[in-house]
Amino acid sequence: DAMRDVFGFEPPRDHGHSVVESIASMRDGHAKAIVCLGGNLAIASSDPQACAEGFRNLDLAVHITTKLNRTQLLMAKATYVLPCLGRTELDMQATGQQSVTVEDSMSMVHASRGFLMPPGENVKSEIWIVGEIAKATFAAKGRAPAEIDWDAYVGDYSLIRDKIEAVFPAFADYNARIRKPGGFHLPNSAAMREWNTDSGKANFLVAKGVEEDESAGDPTVLRLTTLRAHDQYNTTVYSLDDRYRGVFGRRDILFMNERDMARLGHKEGDVVDIATALQFARPDRVVQKLMLVRYALPDGCVASYYPETQPLIALEDHDPQSFTPSYKSIPVTVRPAAADMGSDRGVVRAGIVGHESKVYA
Repeated sequence: DAMRDVFGFEPPRDHGHSVVESIASMRDGHAKAIVCLGGNLAIASSDPQACAEGFRNLDLAVHITTKLNRTQLLMAKATYVLPCLGRTELDMQATGQQSVTVEDSMSMVHASRGFLMPPGENVKSEIWIVGEIAKATFAAKGRAPAEIDWDAYVGDYSLIRDKIEAVFPAFADYNARIRKPGGFHLPNSAAMREWNTDSGKANFLVAKGVEEDESAGDPTVLRLTTLRAHDQYNTTVYSLDDRYRGVFGRRDILFMNERDMARLGHKEGDVVDIATALQFARPDRVVQKLMLVRYALPDGCVASYYPETQPLIALEDHDPQSFTPSYKSIPVTVRPAAADMGSDRGVVRAGIVGHESKVYA
């Protein structure tokens, strides 16, 4: 209701797509276009095989991005890569230098203003690009909500923050608070032990099926959890070192404890293939040539790096309510490394690499 009142149009009331549902819609031919504001979807998502198929099915793919990445190599019928300013670059608009806001890991929201010279005059801000797309879209339709002045928002980002404040009460005095040193804290009631429940107390729920273990009948099936290294932010890997786990100079690693190595006939340093097991097993759900490293994990559990092992996670293997993929509990089997299976991507010491493949017109 607040968005309707502030912007003067009736917004959709139905739920949109989660990431998982969006990729499924692309893969199955229902979605026809995608606009990516940054990100590396085909590498970051579960089931990159499905995501790659989805991009190739699209009529249009648009990427607004500060840096090139592998997702932008996936061609729709028409693909546009629109470079934009990074957060460290000077953003000058009609009213002068602009700042954006960011939230850090401590839920502190503060202003961020770049100072580096942009690489060229044709590299625009993400907000400028979105504003121009919006203006062109409404011009083509012959109508636009009177309350939305795209040029004003592009010229002065503080006006955008005013509208955010008008829609979301938690952002009251938004522009004033980001000017204070350190910014302001975005409240999380649970973190402050304020329980917004009927009883006023924390409520604990037991998930249905929590005691089920479909792998219990097969001792060769292990549970894989994916994890990040120390020098990594999402899919951006800054170095090949992982101080957390004592691994240096490589990412083609599978962690396993000594007991499971002995039980399954492996030893540290072996090169193995890891394959999805049980319900979502499929010939292409294999990651090849990982080196076994001894690590203190619970029995029956293994671990490997994200996003190298994303091909093991089926798009359909997710929580039914939140649609969060099963990144932390993937049923797998481990076997001695076999000959190259011909996948279009693989894992080497430096992480993910693409393999040459033929494209037929």
